[in-house]
Amino acid sequence: MAKLILDIEPDVLKQAELYADETHTNLSKLIERYLKKVTTSTAVVEEPKANTKTIEIADWVKKLTLSKTPTPDFDCKAEYHKHLDEKYGL
Repeated sequence: MAKLILDIEPDVLKQAELYADETHTNLSKLIERYLKKVTTSTAVVEEPKANTKTIEIADWVKKLTLSKTPTPDFDCKAEYHKHLDEKYGL
């Protein structure tokens, strides 16, 4: 067995010792298991993917859509301003 000297912050070391005691092991075995796990996993560490959940839209929601594409002559900004004029009398 080879020896290794590590510089670890005291509070991290204390937490690691407590964890080792709780799991009935020692720090050497704990670190060895960790290093084996890290080195045997894929060599390229993948970045965690963003929350890219895909959800299925219910059929009744799909039926609410009046058209598949928006009408080209509809000016949503003008309609919004018209609504504000009617609501607030601007």
